[in-house]
Amino acid sequence: MVRRSATGSPPIRLHGAEFSPTEVADHRSSRRRVVQLQPVPAGRLLTVYLTLCLAMVGLAGRLAWLQVKEGDRLQQRARAIQTQKTKPTGKRRPIVDRNGRLVALDEERFTLWAHPRYFNFPGDDPNLIRSSSETVDKLAKVLLVPAADLMRTIDGRKTGVKLASDLDPETAHRLRELGISGLDLDPYPQRIYPQGSLFANVVGFLNLERVAQAGLEQSRDKDLRRQESVRKLRRGADGTPLPDGLQAGVLYTDDLRLQLTLDARLQQVAQQALAKQLKQWKAKRGSAMVMDVRNGEMLALTSMPSYEPNKFWKFSPGLFREWSVQDLYEPGSTFKPINLAIALQEKAINPNGTVNDVGQLSIGGWPIFNHDRRANGILDFATVLQVSSNVGMVQAMRQLKPSIYWEWMRRIGIDTIPDTDLPGAVAGELKTREQFTTQPIEPATAAFGQGFSLTPLKLLQLHAMLANGGRLVSPHITRGLRSGDSLAPEPAANGLQLLQPAVTQQVMAWLETVVEKGSGKGVQVPGYRIGGKTGTAQKALNGVYIPGARITSFVAHLPIDDPRYVVLVVVDEPQGGNAYGSTVAVPVAKEIIEALLVLEKVPPSTGRKPASAPTVRG
Repeated sequence: MVRRSATGSPPIRLHGAEFSPTEVADHRSSRRRVVQLQPVPAGRLLTVYLTLCLAMVGLAGRLAWLQVKEGDRLQQRARAIQTQKTKPTGKRRPIVDRNGRLVALDEERFTLWAHPRYFNFPGDDPNLIRSSSETVDKLAKVLLVPAADLMRTIDGRKTGVKLASDLDPETAHRLRELGISGLDLDPYPQRIYPQGSLFANVVGFLNLERVAQAGLEQSRDKDLRRQESVRKLRRGADGTPLPDGLQAGVLYTDDLRLQLTLDARLQQVAQQALAKQLKQWKAKRGSAMVMDVRNGEMLALTSMPSYEPNKFWKFSPGLFREWSVQDLYEPGSTFKPINLAIALQEKAINPNGTVNDVGQLSIGGWPIFNHDRRANGILDFATVLQVSSNVGMVQAMRQLKPSIYWEWMRRIGIDTIPDTDLPGAVAGELKTREQFTTQPIEPATAAFGQGFSLTPLKLLQLHAMLANGGRLVSPHITRGLRSGDSLAPEPAANGLQLLQPAVTQQVMAWLETVVEKGSGKGVQVPGYRIGGKTGTAQKALNGVYIPGARITSFVAHLPIDDPRYVVLVVVDEPQGGNAYGSTVAVPVAKEIIEALLVLEKVPPSTGRKPASAPTVRG
């Protein structure tokens, strides 16, 4: 049966489906609809075109600006982001003694910082935040600090909490093994002085900001700074290190060390012997020195009282200076051998000559007398030194013109700074030429070591000149920078020749008699020939002598048959009526000499042995 539409027309089949004629007609009419295109106004096209052109011009201009004008700045910013910089930590070179023993070194220390907002233990969920109390319980066992103290330090803070400082590498390693997130260990170098106070007087120290404050640390600051530079490492976007960016030599390892001439073993002997005498005689201070007369090397230089450089803040700043190098004093009788050498050099006296010690003289209205106010009669020059005759020395030096005497005092450097690497060395004080030559009392008092001043270091240098044949060597305590574990050899003999060797040999022979028969008898060592001279001088302040205050000293030369060493001991203001160079300073020198002979393997002397004799004060 055929279905008809409502109009009676038969249906039309399209694509397998039947449609009425009306539906088909509607469909065809819709297909015949066409949208009419309207022409675009020329003005609109021009506007769009110009807009696009302006955009391109702006883009090109911006690109040119970035590449030409801002290129360098942007490149620097990019490199700053891509480059990792490691700044120098200011490490310093070690200091070692003559045998390589460490005197000063940098040791790595750590500061522990905590960030409680990130506390997390190994194995925890990454989002878990541990409580401060849990973390502190673990830290307290490693830091050996009560947990309650650590909790008070944190006190509810979330980040940037300084928990501890001055942590040693071993403690830092144990903290890292805990694996706790939220902890930072910040490394820094710390100057350590393993010998304690032994070398404090010459080496000095760094303060808490690592600024050199005294001694060699300050005077050789530039030499002690390691060669360090900023290390730069470029990384890619994913953090991969790039091969470029490292400067030549940036990875160079500086292994230089500053080597001293001082011997830690002898230094310790000198310090202990000096400290014992200072305590026994209730002295203000003291110093002991040992010098190699051939080249000026110092084997020992100690002063007491001293301080602990690792805890410098606990001590008076007055202890930070080496007074034997920086303070002046009148040497007294220890200068008499120098005067006799000058007189011999100028042929003002005869080695076999004599003087008449009448006990007291009046020079320019000023009285001069011996320490015991006794007359000793006719004396040869060896005996003048043995009994330490002031009057005898005045009589001897009267044979030398004051102008020539003054010129020699200048020539040996009394009023000039010694050529030395010891920090803070100062010049002595000498009267003007006019005063010295027109006022008779000046050369008279200078004859027995008063009326002028010098440092103990300068006196040591002058006695070394007597021992080495007349050469003025430069006292020094460093041999320079050495690489790795190597040690510098001893320097050759040097110095400016001032006196004839025959002159100094004669004076040395006289000094040996002082140890054999005079006030230096207490320093005798069986089998060794030793010379020396004691001194007990009045102490002056601002040109005025202090009643009862004295400085005692003793200088020794050894061995006389082949002089190599000079030992000087100076003790300031010992207390007691029996405080003399022979009783206070000689025992210190004796202990130092005995150790020196063993450490330096000095063979026994040839020739005669020291003879016993009663002790004479000097």
